[in-house]
Amino acid sequence: MKLVIVESPTKAHTIARFLKDDYEVRASVGHIRDLPKSNKKAIDIPGGFIPHYEVVKGKEKIINELKALTKLADEVYLTTDPDREGESIAWHLKEILKLKNPKRVVFHEITEEAVKDAFLHARTIDENLRMAQEARRVLDRLFGYDLSGLIWKKVRYGLSAGRVQSPALRILVEREREIQQFIPEIYWAIQGVFTTEQKKELTLICETEPREEKETERILTLAKKSEWHIKNVTSSEAKRSPRAPFITSTLQQTASTRLGFSPSRTMGIAQKLYEEGLITYMRTDSTALSKTALGEIYGTIKKTFGEEYLAPRTYATKSKSAQEAHEAIRPTHASQEHGGKNEEQKKLYTLIRERTLASQMSDARLLKTKITANIKEGSIPDFSATGSIVIFPGWLSADPRARGDDTELPKTNEGEYLTLKEIESEQKQTEPPPRYTEAGLVKELEKREIGRPSTYASILKTLLDRLYVTKEGKALRPTDTGEVVSLFLETHFGNYISDSFTAEMENDLDEIAEGKRDYTKTLKEFYGPFSKEVKSKESLDKATTLGEADKIHRCPLCGKSMMIKLGKTGKFLSCSNFPECLGARTIDGKELEPPKETGVLCPKCTDGKLIQRKGYILMIKQVEQLLYPETEQK
Repeated sequence: MKLVIVESPTKAHTIARFLKDDYEVRASVGHIRDLPKSNKKAIDIPGGFIPHYEVVKGKEKIINELKALTKLADEVYLTTDPDREGESIAWHLKEILKLKNPKRVVFHEITEEAVKDAFLHARTIDENLRMAQEARRVLDRLFGYDLSGLIWKKVRYGLSAGRVQSPALRILVEREREIQQFIPEIYWAIQGVFTTEQKKELTLICETEPREEKETERILTLAKKSEWHIKNVTSSEAKRSPRAPFITSTLQQTASTRLGFSPSRTMGIAQKLYEEGLITYMRTDSTALSKTALGEIYGTIKKTFGEEYLAPRTYATKSKSAQEAHEAIRPTHASQEHGGKNEEQKKLYTLIRERTLASQMSDARLLKTKITANIKEGSIPDFSATGSIVIFPGWLSADPRARGDDTELPKTNEGEYLTLKEIESEQKQTEPPPRYTEAGLVKELEKREIGRPSTYASILKTLLDRLYVTKEGKALRPTDTGEVVSLFLETHFGNYISDSFTAEMENDLDEIAEGKRDYTKTLKEFYGPFSKEVKSKESLDKATTLGEADKIHRCPLCGKSMMIKLGKTGKFLSCSNFPECLGARTIDGKELEPPKETGVLCPKCTDGKLIQRKGYILMIKQVEQLLYPETEQK
């Protein structure tokens, strides 16, 4: 008997269809070992950053079943996913099952041809890939555990920091600051509706947006009393080229924009499609397509759209990551129009197939027209309109949602007179930069080389689960807690959450995967300075301050400026002279009232002011001095 071990039952079922009866296919159901929660037990730092793994709770039964099967097996094949994590799972299986010479089988699509070919080219476990994954796991644990412990003491218990999570949070907070500091400018948008000599309606927009009302009125006055004519008409043909087939990051971005799927949801759906044998492996940085796949794609394009729609292309792969799979994300069979067991799977499969076919198709050709008009005499900015119509759809035939609407302008000639029907202005103001969406943040992380495709979904999920970020529609907005944590890390550990440090560390991990860098040396170079930095911050004051409030907010007791602070229930204003002065207000300006059972009335104040207010706990010594200044009584 030949034993084949994979991660998921679905994948096991799919693979079993392609193998002979003497193969027994079983699933480990994900990871079987992991680092313990306690960092004291997890990693032997003096011994060379050696991790001590424990069996994942609930996996004992599966492990015992696999051990029994290995005793009956002539050969054992470890066919976990084709990336660093898959290599790590295969190694853990080898260790826990005490396998001497297991065979490692890797494929990027679960089709009969790919699976059978992979079994003919079995190899040993790639120790470099495995060590790269272990280095990432240990590095993230050391970074998160040490920094999170400090944040518990200096900000609030239960909060966390992460090697890649924290730079992502910083990006969101930086954008929020830009929004808060943005000063809008007033401008006027001017639009006129005209009639051509052929009695066709034409809407033109002023190319200048005046910043002053006086200039706006001047333009309107001249526009109404003057004769109009067509100043210029230009038409030109333009091309729209298709985009590369999907890689992990672009799939997450497009699925978010078009389908409203979060990155984690997209990856979960894609995992199911992969395990069912419908698409290639969904964690990849490569835009390449295999020769076999291209042959089927070309045939499908010719049959569906025609010979003139075929335009074979290759695309550059930006990433140099050793983790990248051999191919882009594509259907295993391009001719299969539909795939998936539920609506979500069907939508994502269609999206992947459309992008794959479009990537090998002809450019779309568009006719773009611009009409410019102005008054006969006088001096005002030009008014114009731009139109665009598709004259050959090309790849848009495979991906119609990328087409957009045609805007066809009426036919006009240079010098032709126009009749002004109406003209109006609308006062507007400039807008601050928009908040990031999930798709936008993934794109930004990829651009800055923060993290890797397999980590984007978990980064976003962690930020939302920790309540560092909330979603307002599609926009990601940092919470008060997120802002305080980010400010604390930027102030005291800015070099460790910078773009450059994070990107360089990813490159170091890639070099471990390539066998160019030593595991222990890499972790030692990081952890030595890092642990010293953390220890040096132990004496810092508790960090709950978000900065000074605006000047209109003054202390209700002493009149001094107020500071914005973070309490358990959110933002509040505190006197800058605290604890000498106990003046405080909620963020909307109302005076804070403490719970009656904890408020202590001051015996010296006739209006019954409270010594203890919500959000503060006075030190015993302070209470003694206030209540009993002349005695030693407590």
